[in-house]
Formats: sequence, C-alpha cells, structure tokens
Amino acid sequence: MENCPFCKIIERRLPADIIYENDRILVFKDINPAAPVHFLIVPKQHIPTLSDCHEGHTAILGEMMAVVPRIADMQKIGVVGSTPETRTGGYRVIINAGPDGRQEVYHLHVHMIGGPRPWKDNK
Repeated sequence: MENCPFCKIIERRLPADIIYENDRILVFKDINPAAPVHFLIVPKQHIPTLSDCHEGHTAILGEMMAVVPRIADMQKIGVVGSTPETRTGGYRVIINAGPDGRQEVYHLHVHMIGGPRPWKDNK
C-alpha cells in the first residue's frame, strides 16, 4: 500500500532498525517503545488487520508466532530455567486490531515486548 509506513519499511523507503528478516516477514524495533525491548513482527504481504485474515493466511500467521522464541533468545528476553521455580525472563506478544483494539498502523503486526519491568503502561 502506497501510504503504509510498514510497507515503506519493507521496501526500504523508510529507515528501521531491522533485527530479523526472511522472505515473508520482517522484524524491527518499535520507534516508540513501551518497554526496554519492543519489536514489531510484520508480514511482508500487506494485510490491514487480524480481522482481514482468513484460512489462506494460516502459514504466515504461524510463521510470525514461530519466530517469537527465536527473537526472544536473540534479544536476551527468552524464558530460561527448567522448572517454574527457576524460570526467569519473559515477554508479551500483542496484536491490536481496529480502532477499539488500539491499532494505529493498518498493516498487521505483532508487538513483542519484554525486558526489566516496570514498563511504561505497566499493563
């Protein structure tokens, strides 16, 4: 989409701090982070909202979720420890959809946030 900022980032017409990329997805740092670690996972295909997804998007949605643990480990926010008592680290994965869901950019994206708390919203 011509006016979509995420499409412009994917096409390298806008700068971004990219931390991961493959043929189908791009992961980059959020320019207004809500936590010490805040990334966006976006499909390279323009899909406006999660509500616009259908069965044909199953693979890309799965890939977006499957990359989360890898990114978490790369950014040192992955969950470590073998038992609940010894586990540390962690992160949140959020998808906003539509105006009431607080979506600001209408290109499907997953927020991945983590790092030491408290975070800005503390929610």
